[in-house]
Amino acid sequence: MTPADVLALIRQDETAPRVTFYDDTPGQTRGERIELSAKVFANWIAKAANLLQDEFEAAPGTTIGLDLPPQHWRTLYWAMAGWAVGATVTLDGVTNADILVTDDPSRAGTGDLILVTLAALARMSPNPLPSGALDEAAELSTYADHFDAWASPEDSDTALIAGGIRTTYRDLVSVPAARDRRRRYLNVVDAAAVLRGALDTWAADGSVLLIRDPDAMMLDRRLQIEGATPTVG
Repeated sequence: MTPADVLALIRQDETAPRVTFYDDTPGQTRGERIELSAKVFANWIAKAANLLQDEFEAAPGTTIGLDLPPQHWRTLYWAMAGWAVGATVTLDGVTNADILVTDDPSRAGTGDLILVTLAALARMSPNPLPSGALDEAAELSTYADHFDAWASPEDSDTALIAGGIRTTYRDLVSVPAARDRRRRYLNVVDAAAVLRGALDTWAADGSVLLIRDPDAMMLDRRLQIEGATPTVG
C-alpha cells in the first residue's frame, strides 16, 4: 500500500472525519479545534499538490523539506501533497531541500520557500515574507480541488527521509490486518512517527486526533469527547 492508495481510501467516504486537531500552544492559536472530513482533507491535499506542481514543477526526484510542528493538521496535508506529486519528503536537512515548507520566516533554504501560517483562518502571513517566498495563506485557496499528477513515483523511489533513514513508497505504509474506524490520538512528538501513524490509521479507514502541546488537565476529557484511543504511532 502506498500514500496514493491511502488517499483513494480516504476519499471513499467523503463525510467521514479524517483529522481532528486541537491547539493548546500559548499564543493566538490557543483553543483552536479543527475537524476535517475526508472531502475537505482531500481538497487541502489537492490544492497543496497543485501548488507544488504548478509553481515549482515538483515531481519524482524533487525533495521537499517539511519544517512544521509535528502534531499539526497542516503538516499532514503538506506531507500528503508531497507524496501526491511523487516527491521525497525529508525531515532531515530541510533547508537543503529543493522546496522548503516552513512556518518560520527566519528559515532560509537553498531552494524555493513556502511560508505557512498555522492559524486556521489566516488569509495572509502576519510576518514579512522572505525574498522570493510564497505565502501559503494568501495563495493556496486559488488552486484547484482536483489534482492530476504529471508523473507517478516508482515503488522503489524514496518517499520519506527521517533520522538518516530512507523509506521507499513501497514500505511507507503498513498494510492493515482489518478495517478499524476508530479515532486514534497520536501521542508522539516525532514528526516521522506522526506521519507514519496517520498513514497507518487512514489505511485502516480510521481517523486521526492531534493535539499540539496538549494540556494535561484537559487531555482525558478530550479523548472521551472525541472517542479517541491513545497510540504511539
